[in-house]
Amino acid sequence: MKINCTRLLDELEHLKRGFGGSPRPLEQKLRALSQCKFDHAASLIRFHEALLFFRAYPPSAEILKEVEAILKTFGQRVAQLRDADADLSPLDDPEVSGITATSVTSNFSYAIICWLAVQYPAQLSIDWDWFEEEERFGATMPRFLPLLEEEAMVEAHVPYQDYLRSAKGRANEVVWLVERFKSLRISEKEKAEAYDALKIHVRWQFGVRASRTAMKLGTRKVFFHDRPLIARREVLLVDELNSPRIPVEKISPALGEKILELARETSAVRYRELHGFTYGDTRRVLRADLGRGNEAFVFGVPPRNRLPLRAYHAAMIFKNGVPVGYFEGLSIFERMESGFNLYYTFREGETAWLYARVLRLLRQLLGVTVFSIDPYQVGNENEEGIESGAFWFYRKLGFRPVRPDLMKLALSEEHRIAADPRRRTSARTLRKLASGHMLFEIPSGKGGWDKFQVRNIGLAIQKRMAHEFHGDAQKIRVHSENLVERSLGLRPRDWSEDERSALKIFAPLLAMMPIESWETADRQLAARIIRAKGSGDEALYLKLMQKHSRLRAEVIRLGS
Repeated sequence: MKINCTRLLDELEHLKRGFGGSPRPLEQKLRALSQCKFDHAASLIRFHEALLFFRAYPPSAEILKEVEAILKTFGQRVAQLRDADADLSPLDDPEVSGITATSVTSNFSYAIICWLAVQYPAQLSIDWDWFEEEERFGATMPRFLPLLEEEAMVEAHVPYQDYLRSAKGRANEVVWLVERFKSLRISEKEKAEAYDALKIHVRWQFGVRASRTAMKLGTRKVFFHDRPLIARREVLLVDELNSPRIPVEKISPALGEKILELARETSAVRYRELHGFTYGDTRRVLRADLGRGNEAFVFGVPPRNRLPLRAYHAAMIFKNGVPVGYFEGLSIFERMESGFNLYYTFREGETAWLYARVLRLLRQLLGVTVFSIDPYQVGNENEEGIESGAFWFYRKLGFRPVRPDLMKLALSEEHRIAADPRRRTSARTLRKLASGHMLFEIPSGKGGWDKFQVRNIGLAIQKRMAHEFHGDAQKIRVHSENLVERSLGLRPRDWSEDERSALKIFAPLLAMMPIESWETADRQLAARIIRAKGSGDEALYLKLMQKHSRLRAEVIRLGS
């Protein structure tokens, strides 16, 4: 009897919503599907993603064992499709890329390509089919390739690939190129700018270990889901934010580096990069046990890679060892702009509960009590957010639009849904709702953040520079530093280089405030905040900010 693999896939995906019953139907479906030979990439992808879901949310040890065994066959399954000349382009979709025996091609940033060149040199190659920046390449590469200018300055179609192939000899072309850029006697920032301008597309033919198919962190204990998953309607964000403290431990730099490499790998095979993973500080990595098999590893970044004003933290999230998503938090005083991305494969899991636990963790670590959602997160210029109804995900957790017109629209739509539970909000209405920020505030918070955007502070400084200093950035820097040093009684010559850099960045902001009239304690605290920005952990910087009510009021005024 012929197996109906498509019907079995439908039934397998349906079982993702059927936790709590007997695991036997799932075992039967897995065993039957393991015998299927898929003729199309789309079906193979569906099978792969369902298996990863049950790897993260296994109902039993037997099912987890069956899932692991089937996943080991995927290299062979992809090879069979390739041998049959099947269309493999669906495997390149960013939502599902990273399956074993495939590759990704991207113009990776300089920082990431340097890391890949060390970790996976033999797996890299330049994809010349994507080569477009011939003029930039011709202007940059003569410093590495003698006499290249002979053609680059006058010829229309220079064989750059031949030049590079001749110069590199037996070396890998990507590694050779990276080593040339590393040898330049310019700053790291200038190297990155020069390399990134070339927009070189590199193909990474990753191995099994770096693939999503095999990527997994060792776990102390597997959490088996033999009962229904926690639904969004069961999650009360206020209760979670006030729940008992989450167990946290600082891990070793060696383990921190391992986690950071996993975070970079799982991002790179998805065509993604995250600032906190690219530049993560392995000296200060925290592991948090979120419960139910979930772990979060929280990274800061070293002083040279920090944002000028906001504190930066990122978290890689694992579920039973499987990387399921990441979190990015940008904080100023008690307000955090939160970016949460649960990978497509795992969105039918305990998404709302997991998000609430991550926010609880960040409140515990950083003292933040106000969480802001950027319009992009809920669908502004983001069709995926519109299709998934992201606005309602956050709204039902208690977030509110800060713009009065959008709040009025949300209340009106909620009233209509209450009258007709079958109603679905139109894409047009969702796009309107997604055009502004959303906030969640712990009820005891101080408020005042509705109209705040950090961008407004930058714009205010630019206007002052244009009006008072005729657009001369150097003049405003010198004036601001002198004013701040004098008013706060600073001795920056005794500071570290990173602390002095923080002062240069902070000075134009503080110079727009009446700091000369501040009390001594406020001026001393401002000096401590500046130094904390350029040293140690940004958690200290943030907690010092939370103690400075005068600075908070001025920043909100400028940012609103």
